[in-house]
Amino acid sequence: MNELTKKAAIITGASSGIGKAIAHHLAEQGADVVLAARRSERLKELAEEIQQTYEVKAKVVETDVTNKEDMERLVQVTKDEFGRVDIFVNNAGVMLLSFMKNDHVDEWDQMVDVNIKGVLYGIHASLPTMIEQGAGHIINVSSVAGHEVFPSSTVYSATKHAVRALSMGLEKELSRSGVRVTNVSPGAVDTELTDHITDGDVIDMFKNRSMEPLVADDIARAVAYAVTQPETVNVNELIVRPMHKQDSE
Repeated sequence: MNELTKKAAIITGASSGIGKAIAHHLAEQGADVVLAARRSERLKELAEEIQQTYEVKAKVVETDVTNKEDMERLVQVTKDEFGRVDIFVNNAGVMLLSFMKNDHVDEWDQMVDVNIKGVLYGIHASLPTMIEQGAGHIINVSSVAGHEVFPSSTVYSATKHAVRALSMGLEKELSRSGVRVTNVSPGAVDTELTDHITDGDVIDMFKNRSMEPLVADDIARAVAYAVTQPETVNVNELIVRPMHKQDSE
């Protein structure tokens, strides 16, 4: 028997990148997965792929994480289908890097709405059920930018520091409830996130970056590790960075 058999896992931002990889890894461990994102066609393709590959159920729920009612509906649909919510992965996020002097204020708003409010709404929607069950696991995907601030990451880092603070505080509040909380902080990962950057100065900076990034599966394995630990173990935080390869002679 796989370690997550009969568990129900919700993953936001599941249509691509880290969220898609997490869905695969949790399904591989036996979890039924509920795939949430705005791009429902991609979710349907992923659900079909998962159900053909693993002996689990995969349900699609078109969801805007910035909409509180959408998040409440996401949890209710999961409970109606599976009777419980065991894992909630707050993965959806945007990384609209820009230099403060370039004043991308609309993108600042978008990052606050998705990266902070989206996580808050996920906690709001899932936590009452987990407390009632006396068990559950909330995974918040933050970033190494939630530990350090880099040029052009000022607002993004502020949102990810907030996610990390939410994770740390929530873990302390829930320490006797049976509900576990894990903050996952990826370093540079090869996903679609950087495709949405519009600041020309940042785009030029990225062109000169020599680091080889992680892949989405690297982060998904970290999440799978956290959620498959014994119920007496709470992995509070995981920081996953790429190795800096030495230049060849």
